[in-house]
Amino acid sequence: MMILKFSLLPALLTLIVLSCDKKDFNGTLYEKPAKEFCLKGWENDKEKKVCLSDLKGKVVLMFFGYTHCPDVCPAALTVLKKAYDMLPENKRQMVQVIFVSVDPQRDTPEVSQKYASYFDKNFIGLTGSEEELKKVTKDYMAFYRKVEEQSKAGYLVDHTAYIYLIDQKGILKLIYSSSKQKPELIAEDLKRLL
Repeated sequence: MMILKFSLLPALLTLIVLSCDKKDFNGTLYEKPAKEFCLKGWENDKEKKVCLSDLKGKVVLMFFGYTHCPDVCPAALTVLKKAYDMLPENKRQMVQVIFVSVDPQRDTPEVSQKYASYFDKNFIGLTGSEEELKKVTKDYMAFYRKVEEQSKAGYLVDHTAYIYLIDQKGILKLIYSSSKQKPELIAEDLKRLL
């Protein structure tokens, strides 16, 4: 019986170490491989294909939204901008913020890029066809749907408001729900990973 207890000790110590490590992050730990996607971006006045694999080696912060969003999207991108600015200049080169528009009817690649650039010139704005967006949102457990309501912008789009953090190895490491979207918390996690 004593031998059995000691043989379990390494497994228990491993579990304790792993559980302590998970508490070191502010976002919700997910740790599954990020699904590859390619969407349409805008660079040098022309459409450009951008794939997640193009950014391997960088930490990617991704948010799904749309440019006519009245509140959640500008708030999330402002949080990302503040978190990005909290990093030392040399570390910012190792981080890429991506805004994915889920409103391809109004948000062309050019419009999506201009919107993302409003928050920071280094942020990337992407979009795609309905089919491409349905696949990428499904792969990232995100949701969106067009809502026909009377508003100044025409219609609204309900959407998931998570920020996704993909590490340098292409692992979807952390997910930030609205309550965890604080610049200092995200910046702290970025500093741990860089």
